[in-house]
Amino acid sequence: MAGREANVKETLAHPEEVHLSRGDANVYLFYRTERPSRWVCVVAKRLNGEGFLITAYPTDVIKEGVRI
Repeated sequence: MAGREANVKETLAHPEEVHLSRGDANVYLFYRTERPSRWVCVVAKRLNGEGFLITAYPTDVIKEGVRI
């Protein structure tokens, strides 16, 4: 995702879907359509009132997990 920081910011600011991680209740997966059948996924964690980016990647599948 190097050079695609704007995509990451847009996904966090205006996600089309947000899912709660199945493995960690403090981790959220933000999804935004990149093109048909492709999304940008941004994974962020909220801990002690602070949020931070874990990773971001392009994907062709939205992971299972509680949709919020």
